[in-house]
Amino acid sequence: MNDTNIALEKDHMPLGKIRIADDVIAVIAGTAAAEVDGVITGAHPLNQGEMSPRFTKRNFARGVKISFEGEAVKVSISVVMKYGYKIHQISEEIQKRVAMALETMVGVRVDEVNVSIVGLRVEKIKQPAERKSTQKAMARYRAVQRRRYC
Repeated sequence: MNDTNIALEKDHMPLGKIRIADDVIAVIAGTAAAEVDGVITGAHPLNQGEMSPRFTKRNFARGVKISFEGEAVKVSISVVMKYGYKIHQISEEIQKRVAMALETMVGVRVDEVNVSIVGLRVEKIKQPAERKSTQKAMARYRAVQRRRYC
């Protein structure tokens, strides 16, 4: 493994060194963010317009930037959310889950989790079945009325 890709190295372990690649830490953070209800995609932090179609195994690290200051990690994550969710609540949930995942799985202290909402996806609004059937009934009624008067 190339040393430039190593984000964390622990030398003082009883059986030898532990090396964790920065991509591994980014995938853990991206996975934790993807588990939050209302998060759709990750976005590349340097190019806000370039968005992943969905979080998948290949792109869980997309939109995640990590940096170390001593023994602590700082995470910046960019995501796209679904319309209708409270942005501040979702952002706080992302922060909590990312910090907990990294502290639990990697054993590092998390100083910051900065969340950037770079997009909002509006799903096509579906009409309730009752409304659709009422609209169909009204259309049939109008058609019958037109035939009567023509």
